Amino acid sequence: MPRISAAQRRSDFIKAAVEVIATYGIEGATTRRIAEQAQANLAMLHYCYDSKEDLFADVYEFVAGRYRDALENNDSPGDVAETARRLLRGVMECYLESASFTMAAMELISWARRQHGDRGIEVYDKALETVRTALRDAGSDQPIEPEIVEEIAFVIAALADGFAANWLTYGDRSAALGQMELATSVLDSWLAARLGSTPVAPSQR
Repeated sequence: MPRISAAQRRSDFIKAAVEVIATYGIEGATTRRIAEQAQANLAMLHYCYDSKEDLFADVYEFVAGRYRDALENNDSPGDVAETARRLLRGVMECYLESASFTMAAMELISWARRQHGDRGIEVYDKALETVRTALRDAGSDQPIEPEIVEEIAFVIAALADGFAANWLTYGDRSAALGQMELATSVLDSWLAARLGSTPVAPSQR
C-alpha cells in the first residue's frame, strides 16, 4: 500500500472536519470524531496538527478558498449586470453542491467571529473583495461609481445568504433550484432599476 503523505492526510482531515462540523457543530467537532471521519487514527491527526485550533485554521482557509473559487470560476466576459448575475449563481451553486460545506461555513464564520474578532469577518471581506474586483473589471469600459459597486456586492451577498439559510433549513434540492432562479430574477430586476440611471465614475465624465 502506497504511503500517504502528510499533505494528503491534512487534506483528508480538513474535509473530514467540514463534515463533522456540519453534523455536530464547532463544539461537537472533537479530534476523535474528525479522525474517525477521515478513517485515520487520532495519533496521525495530532502528528499533522498541534491543536484543534490549528486544524480549524486550515478549515477556515479551505472555506475562504471555496468561496474564492466559486466567484473566480465565473469570470467569462460580460457587462456589470451579467457579471453580477454569474457571481450570485456561482455562490448559490457552491452552496447547493454541498449542504455540509454550507453548514460548516456558517458555523465556522460564527465561531471565528466569537473567538478571533476580526478574523471572523475576514472570510466575508475576502469574498466581497473578489466580487468588487469582478464588477470593477466588468465595468472597465465605462466604470460605475464605487458606491454602486458596494451596493451590488451587498445585494449579491444578501441574496446568497438568504438562499443558504433556506437550503439548510429545508434541504429540498428541487425547491432550491427554483429558488435559485427566483433569487437571480430578483437581482436582475434590481439591477435593471439601479443601473438604468447609474452615473459613470468621475474619471469618465
